[in-house]
Amino acid sequence: MSRKELPRPGLIQAALTGRITNREGAAALGVTPRQFQRLKQRVRRGGPLALRHQGRGQPSHRRLPVAVRGQVQALLQDRYAGFNDTHLTEKLQELHGLTISRESVRRLRVALGWPAVHRRRPAQHRTRRPREAAAGQLVQLDGSPFAWLEDRGPTLTLLGAIDDATSEVLALHFRPTEDLHGYATILHAVCTSYGLPVMLYGDGINILVRNDAHWTLHEQLAGAQGPTRLGAVLKALGIGYVRASSPQAKGRVERLWATLQDRLVSELRLRRIATAEAANAFLPVFRADFNRRFTRPAAAPAVWRRVPPDFDWLIGCRYERVAARDNTVRLGSRIIDIPPGRGRRSFAHCRVEVRELLDGRAVVFYHGQLVAQQLSLDPAFVLRPRPGGAARAHDAPRPGGPTRTRSITAALAELATVIPQRRRRHPWCASFSARAPLPGSSTSRRA
Repeated sequence: MSRKELPRPGLIQAALTGRITNREGAAALGVTPRQFQRLKQRVRRGGPLALRHQGRGQPSHRRLPVAVRGQVQALLQDRYAGFNDTHLTEKLQELHGLTISRESVRRLRVALGWPAVHRRRPAQHRTRRPREAAAGQLVQLDGSPFAWLEDRGPTLTLLGAIDDATSEVLALHFRPTEDLHGYATILHAVCTSYGLPVMLYGDGINILVRNDAHWTLHEQLAGAQGPTRLGAVLKALGIGYVRASSPQAKGRVERLWATLQDRLVSELRLRRIATAEAANAFLPVFRADFNRRFTRPAAAPAVWRRVPPDFDWLIGCRYERVAARDNTVRLGSRIIDIPPGRGRRSFAHCRVEVRELLDGRAVVFYHGQLVAQQLSLDPAFVLRPRPGGAARAHDAPRPGGPTRTRSITAALAELATVIPQRRRRHPWCASFSARAPLPGSSTSRRA
């Protein structure tokens, strides 16, 4: 008997012997007097065991048909192996027309003797950071290296961005590693699809923020370290960057990786995708379905900003170069010809800015004006940082370089020793010292 039924036999026996009335027994059991009389009749006919529920031990009228149970278990063992209970419930409803609950799916999985894909852990105490009120106010971005294609393809890194206010996945892209090209692709996709965000929130990877201890002489005089290649792009677009102090600080994007490492891996396995190209082609479809299920409305209107007209010329790496005498500039193995300016003007020995863009183009600017452009001949172009930049080439950060205080002292000592040596080695100085002494000089007097 259940805990609810245990007090009933004693009260019924007391009412049968006349020690209590029907009204008193009904009040003690929480039933009506008429229902108490029915219980007394059951005990007279079948004894105390007749008080048990009549449906106990009988199959439920709402149980799943045997054919449906067999179909679900067959799909669980074959096509949807490795799917979690919620994900499998969605697939059964959308693709197979089987409207069953997640608990029914769990019971069928347990009947097969299969453990849960993810163990349920007790909730841990933490303090929640409130969401931003408006979409576009804060965008979290990160990369997740994982065996997304399992044993069917290479290990890839998934780069992504998620809006803090709505939990909408703004962009996803597979790359071999977490590199500059991948983050530039994510930034380009977010800005062209939604607009410019106010702030970005990510970790301290040196692609987005400087994390080295080296200070060039130019940076010491300026009092601040220069930005990275992508950091210069964010500065030009007016987008702020917040560096997270721990993975838990950017928990929204970290929880997104945990969800995608379950759902996205299962979807890629279901479609037998084995290459990075096919996986990137599938990501827009997956992202649209994912946002339909998990996006929540924002508390305030969106604050996305309009992209500038020269947006495509800003997403890339910037370098300072001096044009050669033949009006060319070199960027690694690329040689860019600068056509003559107005009135057949030459740009020889002029300091210009060269930008290598995300699509592989190289453009040359002189005083903010576009003077040359070269398309990429490599279809598999990958944007990578090159040596040199806005600072002078000899001021570029070097691994294991001097600290801030030591570099100033070393620079002054180098100037004190190098300049006199250069003067002594100069041909004009040598010819001057070989000349006859001037009248009235100390050398003339000593002679």
